[in-house]
Amino acid sequence: MIASRRGRRWLNLAGMASVIGLMGYALYEEHVVGLAACPLCILQRIALIALGLVFAVAALHAPRGAGARVYGVLGALAALTGMGISGWHVRLQNLPPAEVPACGPGYDYIMDTFGWLDGLSMIFTASGECSEVNWQFLGLSMPAWVFVWFVALGALVVTANWSRLPK
Repeated sequence: MIASRRGRRWLNLAGMASVIGLMGYALYEEHVVGLAACPLCILQRIALIALGLVFAVAALHAPRGAGARVYGVLGALAALTGMGISGWHVRLQNLPPAEVPACGPGYDYIMDTFGWLDGLSMIFTASGECSEVNWQFLGLSMPAWVFVWFVALGALVVTANWSRLPK
C-alpha cells in the first residue's frame, strides 16, 4: 500500500520519467543511429506518450479515492493498447518468411491518404518493414522490449493509483 499522496506522486513521477527515458532512447535510435520507425513503431510511441501523459497528470493531481482510480484505469487502457500493438508487432516479426506481407507505404502517407479508420486497418494488416528485426538486446527485439515495458508501466500505473490512502 502507498503510505501517502506524496508516495503516489513519486510513483507517478517515476513512471513519467521512465516514459521520457524510453522515448528519448527511441528518438536516439531513430535520429542518431538511423533505425527508421515503421508504422507499428509509431503507434507504440503514441500509446507510450499517452501513458506518460497519464503519469504526468496523475503526479500533478495526486488525488484520493475515485479520482486516483480514474488515472489507474486510463493508464491501464493506454498500457493495454500499447501491449496489443507491440504484441502484434512481435507476432509479425516471428512469422515464417513465406507469410511476411509485402512492404507498404509509411505511417504519414497512410494516415494522410486513407484517413484514420482505413489507415489503422492498413497498418494492422501490416507491411514487410514491420517484420524486420534490426535491433536486439538479450535476444529480444525492440517491440518485445516495448511489450515488457508496457506490462511493467501498466502495473505501476495501477499500483500507484488504485490503492487507498489513509485519511
